[in-house]
Amino acid sequence: MTSPKLFDYPLFALGFRAFFVLAGLSALLLIVLWNAIYNGKLSAANYFGSVNWHAHEMLLGYSAAVIAGFLLTAVKNWTSSRLTPTGDQLATLCLIWLYGRIAPFYAGLLPDAVIAAIDFAFLPALAYQIAKPILATRQYVNLIFVGILLLLTAANGLIHAGILTSAPHLTWLGLQLAVATIVLLILVIAGRVFPFFTERGLPGIRVNSQPLYEYGAIGSAVLVYGLLLAGVSGTVLALASSLAVLFNFARVWGWYVQRVWYVPLLWVLYAGYGWIILGFGLTALSAYGKVLPSLPLHAFTVGGIGVLTLGMMARVSLGHTGRALRVSNAMAIGFILLNVAALIRVLLPLALPDWYGTLVYVSMLFWLAAFALFFYVYSPILTAPRVDGQAG
Repeated sequence: MTSPKLFDYPLFALGFRAFFVLAGLSALLLIVLWNAIYNGKLSAANYFGSVNWHAHEMLLGYSAAVIAGFLLTAVKNWTSSRLTPTGDQLATLCLIWLYGRIAPFYAGLLPDAVIAAIDFAFLPALAYQIAKPILATRQYVNLIFVGILLLLTAANGLIHAGILTSAPHLTWLGLQLAVATIVLLILVIAGRVFPFFTERGLPGIRVNSQPLYEYGAIGSAVLVYGLLLAGVSGTVLALASSLAVLFNFARVWGWYVQRVWYVPLLWVLYAGYGWIILGFGLTALSAYGKVLPSLPLHAFTVGGIGVLTLGMMARVSLGHTGRALRVSNAMAIGFILLNVAALIRVLLPLALPDWYGTLVYVSMLFWLAAFALFFYVYSPILTAPRVDGQAG
């Protein structure tokens, strides 16, 4: 007789469930905490320091949770393997992630090296869990995702190295590499899922990807981020960024049909990609000092990463719980709210620079409203068994 598993609940039946719940919660709590710290209403010892903490947690906390949920679920589908963690193993992985969010507030109580080790452990553990089924089924092409996770691990390592050695340039480099890696991961995944999702969401539509645009979009993005990491600006960066705009626009245009605007699960993804393209355009302007570097950064993060991850979580959660691929009106409103948050955070400061602090605050309110709707709508879905009675 076998003893029951401690975490034998629907929440731990597949990776997307637990990690999307954690992502939704962190998108709310981390931003509320950041606002309190930003406005001086909360003073708490923090291993990272306030600014670096905000950047780190949105990239290596929230975004990493979404990535974990997506990859653990996608790899299981790609490999038809039972080697991806569920139950107790998945709960353990979630706890490693959770401890990484809590440990920075034990600065002064725990050695800095211990705090760093706790946070650092999650991504290598995730990479290992992703690699197991890929190697077991010899789907070596999918090892690219293990490589991307290891690159994100290196970015996190640089962040911690900078803090532990009081070398802020290493922390800056690690944060920039984290943004670059997450955006590149999105671009790689987009090439796999955008055509498929478009065809599934719009019966009768056939989407053909062009290899030139596929390689050009990702290659030009790698060039832009390589230049940013190397500290190159001016004409070289502006030309590379303009090239990234052209290739990525051509790539999306090849998938695009006007009917996507009638399907919220599609238009939210195309809108998110549009923010990434805008990010490259603003990077070209920032290369000449025409806009502050924070604007392209938040086009990539609030707009690109935020909107796309919200859209992906919404779709994956429906599809993998056996539900129809149609979002509720509340979630469609959430998609709009998050795009408005990005608009206020990225574009309005161009027209109203003196209102910057107010715009940041208002953008935060729209962000919180969007993710509050996500958590309200999807937490019952993610914690309940599949409606079709299947496993997962």
